[in-house]
Amino acid sequence: MNPKINKQSGWAFLLMLLGMILVACTPTADVPAGTATGRGITVIGQGEAMGQPTQANASVGVEISAATVSEATSQNEAIVAQVLDALAQQGIEEKDIQTSNYNVWAEQVYGENGAEGISGYRVTNMVNITIRDIDKVGAVLQAATEAGANAVHGVYFGVADTAALETEARTAAITNARARAQSLAELAGVELGEVLMITEVIGSNYPMPMGRADLNAVSAESAAPSISPGELSFTTQVQVTFAIK
Repeated sequence: MNPKINKQSGWAFLLMLLGMILVACTPTADVPAGTATGRGITVIGQGEAMGQPTQANASVGVEISAATVSEATSQNEAIVAQVLDALAQQGIEEKDIQTSNYNVWAEQVYGENGAEGISGYRVTNMVNITIRDIDKVGAVLQAATEAGANAVHGVYFGVADTAALETEARTAAITNARARAQSLAELAGVELGEVLMITEVIGSNYPMPMGRADLNAVSAESAAPSISPGELSFTTQVQVTFAIK
């Protein structure tokens, strides 16, 4: 036998033996009894809360046509001033009135060969208003139209403070998540443990209007519109991870 080969084999054996001794002497981390590392059930829970609207938003405005830009503009401004005064008399504060759309455009006359000239000019001035007394929505809109507003678009209802609805919806979402997880645990033949993680699904918690009115080109002679605010539905989702015992 070659002495050189025999010497190399001896060194290899000693290195292997030393490695086994080191592994045997290395301390191991203690794992608490009953802990299932990496085992869990993750579900999405959904909750909903219903509430009564506390305020309304509407877009009201004036559309005027005249032969010249200056005439259309001046007439529009005069009527808008009357509308704003009527809103103030109904208790609408300046901070709750915001211009949303102001347009001036020429009204073209078209013939067989296309545009042939301008027949006049149209000016539109729209404002968004917030009505904080839900019982005065009809009266406010009537006052605006009687003052000269000839365009009312989309009445939407909302809640000024959604904190209570948010809490109620989240509570329902957690309850729903636990029920879903418990059902899965029973189907899998395991026992549900403690909550490991909760994540709220961003973008899911917003009030959905159940009551809405659409009014357009309201006549100044019309009576106060009958508007039903209905209810608001606030929904939210949470992702919950439960441990498995």
